[in-house]
Formats: sequence, C-alpha cells, structure tokens
Amino acid sequence: MRVPSVADRSVPPAARPAAVHPVLSAERRHEAWTAHLMLAPYVLAFLVFMVAPSVYGLYLSFTDYRLGSVRIHWIGWENFSYVLTDPKFQTSVKNTVAFVLESTPVLIALPLLLAVALNRGVLLRDFLRGAFFLPFTLSVSVVSICWWWLLDANFGPVYFYLKQLGVHPPVWLANPGLAMAAVVLATVWWTSGYNMVLFLAGLQDIPSHLYEAARMDGAEGWRQFWAITLPLLRPTMLFVVVIQVIASFQIFGQVYVMTNGGPGDSTRTVIQHVYETAFVQQRMAEGSAAAWVLFLIILVFSLAQFRFLSGHTEY
Repeated sequence: MRVPSVADRSVPPAARPAAVHPVLSAERRHEAWTAHLMLAPYVLAFLVFMVAPSVYGLYLSFTDYRLGSVRIHWIGWENFSYVLTDPKFQTSVKNTVAFVLESTPVLIALPLLLAVALNRGVLLRDFLRGAFFLPFTLSVSVVSICWWWLLDANFGPVYFYLKQLGVHPPVWLANPGLAMAAVVLATVWWTSGYNMVLFLAGLQDIPSHLYEAARMDGAEGWRQFWAITLPLLRPTMLFVVVIQVIASFQIFGQVYVMTNGGPGDSTRTVIQHVYETAFVQQRMAEGSAAAWVLFLIILVFSLAQFRFLSGHTEY
C-alpha cells in the first residue's frame, strides 16, 4: 500500500484526483479468459494427481493404515518416531545425501563447461549439442540396464577390455565402496545434457556487448568467465541447482535396476525405502511418514539454496 506523501496530505480529499484503474479492452479480456481455459486442465490434473494424494498421504502418516485394510485408527506421531529411529531409514538418508553430494557438483560443473564451450563457434557445434543431449531422451530403465551391462564383472565390455589391457578392474556393482559411484557415473552420463541446454539458454541471454567491452579492456578467456558469465548466469544457476538437488534426492530408478539397493544396503535410497515399506511390506502409513520426512529434507535444502544463491542481477 502506498503511503501518502506530505504533499498528498496537504490537499483536501475532495480535491485529490481519483485513482485511475486500467480498463482491459475486450480483446485483452478474451486473451485472459483463453489463457485461464488453457491452464485449467493442468491445474486440475495437478490438484487431482499431486495435491490430493499428498494431503491424503499426510493424513495416512498419522494413522495405522496398512495396504488393503478397511480400518484406520489415528495414532498421532508414532509413525514419525518409528521412521526417524529406524536404522534402515537412517541408512537410506545417509546414502541419498551421499548421492546428492557426489553427483550434484559434477552435474553443475560439467554441463556448465560444455555449455560455455558449445556456445562458441566450435566445429560441429549443433551436432555436439544434440549428441550430449541425446542420452536424456532415453528412459531410466534403458539407461540403467545399459550401464549395468557395461559394468558387469562377468560379461561387461568395460571389465573385459580393461583386463585385456592388463588392468585388474574392480567389481563396481558388487563393491559397497564403488556401487554408488557407478550409479553416479550413469546419472551424470544420462542427465548432463539437460542441464547443458538450460545453461545454453542462460548464456544466450547475456548481451554480447559486455564481452566486446571486456575485450577492449584486455579481458579474455577465464577473466570474462569469472567477471561476466558466472555473475550474469546466477538466475539460471539457481534454477539448475535447485531442480538438480530435488531430482537427486528422489533417485530411485537407477539404483533399483543397477544394484537394487545393494550390496547390503550401501545404495539403498529414501525413495526405495518408501516404496518397499509402503507397497512391498504394505505398511502404507509408515511409508507415508518416510515420504513426508524426505519432503521436509528437500524443503530445507531448497530454502537454503534460495537463501545463499538468490540475488538481483542487472544486465
């Protein structure tokens, strides 16, 4: 609300000009209604398939509901207390956070460098852009099966050719210390192209005259990158980091196909814990509680990223 200035308060109310409210033309009102109608199916689907199940899951997390049961009793915070003290859930949180910390820096730095390189007039630029983005068009099942086959210790090509070169390769997927690294490798290969496209879009919004002025001042290469590219890419960087962290916290398909959470529980993630608790063991209430704990963890991480990475950018 605008605070009246001293000059405004000195003028009698009757003498003040009436506030001018913009009047939309018939064409603008038609466009507004068309926009609302086009958005309505998405909003309806979002409410039905996202908001409503989430709210119902929150309700179930305070009950003793089991999948297929007809009786539901309110038990308060008991499921949350059980989940937070469950060693399997604690292990899954630890593995998920390790995956986020191992994969996110690579999935930010590598696509950024690729985007900067391919934003210049390099040879076969359009072909390379398509080649790096192509893996992202594959489904998670296809990617996971391919990497499981490549790294298999019995008939995998990587294992076989390294042995032919005289190198004794480790058994990646059966080694508790390397299984998560194999999942990170597959994920980086699969999703780097998507982040690269986002960074390319951000780079093309930076005015070229800034680089021309920098060159006139003698700044080239890395000096331009640190002084111009990186600061002006802050909004895109914030968006990529937030969606990448959220996606990494929800990792499930690669782990489920490549290692099934093993060996032991070394790659068991929170989403796999939720899936097995709710649908395999049919303890839907405890699974819902675990899912809401994961949501709160993601919310805290996302707010922290907005706090430290957001800022005003001027071109």
